[in-house]
Amino acid sequence: MEKLLQGLREFQENYIPGREELIQQLAKGQNPRVLFIGCSDSRVDPTIITQAEIGDLFIIRNAGNIIPPYEATNGGEGATIEYAMEALDIRQVIVCGHTQCGAMKGLLQLGELEDKMPLVYHWLHHTEATRKLVEDHYSHLEKKEKLNLLVAQNVLTQIDNLQTYPSVRSKLHTGDLAIHGWIYEIENAQLLAYDDETRTFVPPHSKIYADLEQTKSLKPGGLSLSFDDTVKPGAGAPAVALPEFSEPVQPHWPGASRLSPQQAARIYGRAGV
Repeated sequence: MEKLLQGLREFQENYIPGREELIQQLAKGQNPRVLFIGCSDSRVDPTIITQAEIGDLFIIRNAGNIIPPYEATNGGEGATIEYAMEALDIRQVIVCGHTQCGAMKGLLQLGELEDKMPLVYHWLHHTEATRKLVEDHYSHLEKKEKLNLLVAQNVLTQIDNLQTYPSVRSKLHTGDLAIHGWIYEIENAQLLAYDDETRTFVPPHSKIYADLEQTKSLKPGGLSLSFDDTVKPGAGAPAVALPEFSEPVQPHWPGASRLSPQQAARIYGRAGV
């Protein structure tokens, strides 16, 4: 606690001076432009890794950066998303996963959590589509490779889940909202962004700047996942190898392989695969 109290003193003595006008402006109301959805992991602080100013980010953090599908729960995530879209008119959303994620490790041993951590067990069922895809198609992988794939796939699953919210769907339809998928690499403090054109996680700068110049509307199933390359990290960072991904041969519509039948029906209005 002493360290936190010292930090508070430094905040008041060193940070506030020179920002009085900003503080007064924020006292009248907030106007963040980005909704940041991240993990509760103490090693991944959104304001630090983005160097955001006070008032820049509207933040949701929980175990596994998970967004339950619309009407799947009455928890705070859904209410926060609705508030961000309707009250704050948010135009940019970031879903940020990270390597070494404890929640994704829990997905690898989900059955063991039911008695030890029942709340976590039920919470992780909101990303069941992630677990099922990886187990069905990549059960042969080594644990580390499988964990990397779970982290990446979970980001895309949560983007799918976001699109089940009416307020999000409406903004996407009019092109007034862009959703970005990020992975923060704890090992080297590098950050990767998902590029739906190349289907890889790449250094975020060019991707984000391009999206800011012309906001892209995400269509149903538009984030078709196909990891056919090694993930391309930032300059000087080691490669994060993800296995090749091939879509199931059974009939499906875009994006269905990442969704449970219930999610797919909710998004596309059809029966599950």
